[in-house]
Amino acid sequence: MSIEVKVPQLPESVADATLVSWHKGPGDRVSRDENLVDLETDKVVLEVPSPSDGVLKEILIQDGTTVTSGETLAVIEEGEAAEPAPEPAAAEAAGQTAPAHAEEAAATPSRPGAADKLSPAVRRLVEEHGLDATQIPGSGRDGRISKADVMKFLEAGKPSAAPAPTPPAAETEPAPAGSRGERRVPMTRLRARIADRMVEAQQTAALLTSFNEVDLSDVMRLRKQYREGFEKKYGVRIGYMSFFVKAAIEALRKFPVVNASVEGSDIVYHDFYDIGIAVSTERGLLVPILRNAEGMSFADIENQIVDYATRARDGQIQIGELTGGTFTITNGGVFGSLMSTPIINPPQSAILGMHKIQERPMVVDGEIRIRPMMYIALTYDHRIIDGREAVQFLVSVKESLEDPARLLIQV
Repeated sequence: MSIEVKVPQLPESVADATLVSWHKGPGDRVSRDENLVDLETDKVVLEVPSPSDGVLKEILIQDGTTVTSGETLAVIEEGEAAEPAPEPAAAEAAGQTAPAHAEEAAATPSRPGAADKLSPAVRRLVEEHGLDATQIPGSGRDGRISKADVMKFLEAGKPSAAPAPTPPAAETEPAPAGSRGERRVPMTRLRARIADRMVEAQQTAALLTSFNEVDLSDVMRLRKQYREGFEKKYGVRIGYMSFFVKAAIEALRKFPVVNASVEGSDIVYHDFYDIGIAVSTERGLLVPILRNAEGMSFADIENQIVDYATRARDGQIQIGELTGGTFTITNGGVFGSLMSTPIINPPQSAILGMHKIQERPMVVDGEIRIRPMMYIALTYDHRIIDGREAVQFLVSVKESLEDPARLLIQV
């Protein structure tokens, strides 16, 4: 019995998707729920599982094609497929080399199920380098293998599952002296979407950025004082982002227009705080949302951020977790940025930028002291947010971070 493999129902905000790569070819055996193909949308990569055990009979849509919901991608012949019998020559060769392989397997134990934990991006990297995923130590949750794990494995000089063939001598000759090369690579759908949204923000909003600086001495003291107890109780480290989320929410309560958005000639005020946290991935910048962040504890925020960051980098984030949001926080400091002017995430009207913490001499009570300082930036839509509100918003964030007790009593 033949079964069609179709494009799953795409979310309302996604019109179509691009077929990125097939993981099986015609004639290959497939198992129920095994990932057959990756589809890339403007926001995430979707995996299309096999609806049944059987053999992939025919592929109807090739890599790089744009597809829509319900479109047929392939046909599976349902039922168990017999394991193909090895040819005599191959069986003889296998018998001759079996002891060597047995010794190698004993020296390097495999990890069953490792390949099942691969995200689309990691799987492509493994396949490109011909690696055996069962030999790669995974540092992610439940032993999940990340891109960093694969790169570390490659840098360590580990052998691939199938050595790449040696190219002909003509291809290995050095390039002529003075020659210059270039590569032309099409944008992924996500990168193209990011580009469109950044241009949209620049063209439709009146963007302006205000700056301030924060002395993080008290925040650092609290983190040091409660780090061990916090991690032991909640299973996650207490970071800076939870303090910034809390401080931003208090400032948004005081200046609700910063949490608003523009729709036509209307200003839409939001009485909730869905805070976007920018996460950098190999595919581009993603902004998962902390829903109703005003009701979250420090531990809730830290756990949710770790979960989002892990799944975003592994390509497992869901579209619903990236949509909406009333305000965004981005941390360029993790890359060493000292100061920047972030761009808003439409239709939001403002974004708060964190930067590198750097010790600087500051005048405190008439004396010069070394303090851990951070520049913070608020880029905002000047159509609805005045400079006075933007500056006072930053002052409120600064006051909350320099005196964290304010976050408890909300003053």
